[in-house]
Amino acid sequence: MRVTGSYVISTTLGESVRAFVPHALPPATPVLDASSYAELNRTAELSLARLQGVAGLVPSIDWLLYSAIRQEALLTSQIEGTQATLIDLFDKEAGLTVSNTDDVEEVTNYLRAFRWTQDTLRDPKGLPMSVRLMRQAHRLLMDGARGAGRQPGELRKSQNWIGGTRPGNAVFVPAPPEHVSALLADLESFIHQVDTQDTLPPLVRIGLVHAQFETIHPFLDGNGRIGRLLIAALMEQWGLLSQPLVYVSAYLKQHQSEYYQRLSAVRTDGDWEGWVAFFLEGVARAADTAERGIVALASLINTDRRRLLQAPKITPASLRLFELLPLMPIFSIDQVCERLNTTFPTATAAVKTLEALGIVVEQTGQKKNRHFSYQAYVQLLSS
Repeated sequence: MRVTGSYVISTTLGESVRAFVPHALPPATPVLDASSYAELNRTAELSLARLQGVAGLVPSIDWLLYSAIRQEALLTSQIEGTQATLIDLFDKEAGLTVSNTDDVEEVTNYLRAFRWTQDTLRDPKGLPMSVRLMRQAHRLLMDGARGAGRQPGELRKSQNWIGGTRPGNAVFVPAPPEHVSALLADLESFIHQVDTQDTLPPLVRIGLVHAQFETIHPFLDGNGRIGRLLIAALMEQWGLLSQPLVYVSAYLKQHQSEYYQRLSAVRTDGDWEGWVAFFLEGVARAADTAERGIVALASLINTDRRRLLQAPKITPASLRLFELLPLMPIFSIDQVCERLNTTFPTATAAVKTLEALGIVVEQTGQKKNRHFSYQAYVQLLSS
């Protein structure tokens, strides 16, 4: 059996526990068995390539990114227990009051952290994938009421544990805090290791990075979300997707129990092969799901556009508004005025045209402060 780390005694809350210190990547003694992942990796890479191709069906890549990034933000947060829904997120962006403010704030924080990470990695003068970048992403993720006491952007200075009510009955105890900095430095070195790039496929390396990050658990909170953010960021950086169109968190949430079991088996049984196989299967499934979603989205938008173009009262403003709907599926007249840079009467007329065709639906039942929804689009993304 492969040994993937060692145990050291750590004392926390008056209890002595065995904390796990992982060996540096890549897996060794034995090395990762290529025959266990070769076919799964090929399937996952083909699924990502098809997804990239199908994205061309939709006139604007921004439409796809708007929904895909929000789906990932929502699902990765839900894995950690956040109860916010996609409609909550759309309502918040439309300026509506939402009841679960803290949950929605956690999701929007993930969006900010993800966008910042993506922009930084794309900027020739920005930070590379590094511990410093992870810490800044964590600072953005934990911004706000819930994260204020969780040391945003700081590596933990105390012993943490996963599962259980106290350290002594925990499911897993990560490395003591004095080991964290060196472990992350090793992980950063692996990410940039040239010889590994020649021997291990990019998706396999991403799977290894994610599992190792979760095992180190370097922050007091938010480790799962930052670890899953790394998946999307590295997919783009290592040329698997030009845009973050796939949301792997959907698969991980659907198979949450196995997700945690596979990570645990790496530590207890040295089963890197089992984890990598699970991860590659998840990437392929997530890419296939995203591909079907794009086809459905393209079909819906094309059908509704044809209806609008055939309408007798179509105006340039109503057509421009329609093109904006996938980027603001819930909206007010004032927001239409701002986005179209037009007058209130012109914006109102444009909305009425879409409302008469059943493309948008008024939500409030009021005469003032009305909000409208691209209902079919919202339902499609929420299904």
